[in-house]
Amino acid sequence: MTAPLEAPHDLVGIGIGPFNLSLAALAHGLQQHEFAGGLATAFYDQRSDFSWHPGLLIDGATLQVPFLADLVTLADPASPWTFLNYLKHKERLFPFYFAERFHIQRSEYDAYCRWVAGQLPGLHFGHQVDAVRWNPERALFEVDFTQLDADGEAEALGRTYTRNLALGIGSAPYVPDPLRPLAEAPTVPVVHSSEYLDNRQRILGAEHVTVIGSGQSGAEVFLDLLRARPAGRERLTWLARTPSFAPMEYSKLGLEHFTPDYTRYFHDLPEPVRDKLLPAQWQLHKGIDADTIAAIHDELYRRTLDGGWPDVVLTPGVSVRTAGRVATTKVELHLEHAQQGTRSRLTTDAVVLATGYRERPIGRILAGLDPYMRKDSSGRPRIDDRFRMKLDPTVTGTVFVQNGERHTHGVGAPDLGLAAWRSATILNTLTGKDPYPQPARTAFTSFGLERREAARPQVPGELLPLVEHP
Repeated sequence: MTAPLEAPHDLVGIGIGPFNLSLAALAHGLQQHEFAGGLATAFYDQRSDFSWHPGLLIDGATLQVPFLADLVTLADPASPWTFLNYLKHKERLFPFYFAERFHIQRSEYDAYCRWVAGQLPGLHFGHQVDAVRWNPERALFEVDFTQLDADGEAEALGRTYTRNLALGIGSAPYVPDPLRPLAEAPTVPVVHSSEYLDNRQRILGAEHVTVIGSGQSGAEVFLDLLRARPAGRERLTWLARTPSFAPMEYSKLGLEHFTPDYTRYFHDLPEPVRDKLLPAQWQLHKGIDADTIAAIHDELYRRTLDGGWPDVVLTPGVSVRTAGRVATTKVELHLEHAQQGTRSRLTTDAVVLATGYRERPIGRILAGLDPYMRKDSSGRPRIDDRFRMKLDPTVTGTVFVQNGERHTHGVGAPDLGLAAWRSATILNTLTGKDPYPQPARTAFTSFGLERREAARPQVPGELLPLVEHP
């Protein structure tokens, strides 16, 4: 007699970063919204516990979004999982009140997420999801996983079933091709900024250090190294491909690009327009916080007070063509300046690559679903306006995508400020109800012209489109 199959889940999440943690927290809250039993959920992550960019939790580094962009507040400010409720439980609410800080430190955000993850049921750390398949006979997704021991070694195999999936595997550190062989060689410290703190002492011990990358991570690493090295003997170089060390767009109307209104507008654009628009918006999310730029300049200026200039080089507009090792203790970077059309070489003792992240490929985990996926002209999954991957109609379950939909939903996909709204949208869709009502409007900006019929009479003060749409 065969053992009965376990009851299927309503939702299984793959990956437990901030976005799926937000989804788990709001799903837990459904028990308070006329869902007596809530949803049967389970979330899996191969890491042993929750951790958010541990290599970049530099002292003093803050989030680029306000504390209200926590896991739940912008969808359910009465949730027990808000950042303010975390402070209350830690008896730190009054100190936070008097601190008057809208942007909290990264380490504090990480601690808050750990607090939520430590109390939510249904989170399974130390579980590596290996494969996902659609079982047409049971009309369910099969999820195969490997349970890992404390050392990350395989301990047991398992399988669970679910009606729906939420893919939240996040992004992976990106190392440019010319530097990849160096990063894999142990003799010279060439590390991605995601591993900076683990290698900080080794990097500080290098005679000359080069930071590559003009975004927030590069700026924070450069500032930390600058503050730690003696005046006049800094021996630091900071290189960037961008034409300047540019501030992040942080005007109030500029920030409206990170609203549901803009997300919906972007999703409705044709695919070629979206692909052309995204690279042009780099300053919305790849620039440097103005306070960090000011802190760097202040530190550099302070080092001129006794005369002379600090031993640092800051050069934008530079790309690394190739790189190689000199003996076994140094690295030689072959550089090219785009505007000058000149080339040069730089010898350095350590390199920190603040070269960003790329979306993790989903092919390995979702290979079993590939025949069912609908893809765009570039081979990327098509994702609808409610974050559902478009699948063959024979698949009655749904795969929701978290932070893997930038090509369809725009620059806000990886932004923490849209996490709660996206999670609420997923749960509203999943339940067929509105346990988390969504605002009809979220921005003062109207991002596109409203479509109107050509014969419609003009109302005084009303804007008609310059070109009529068919």
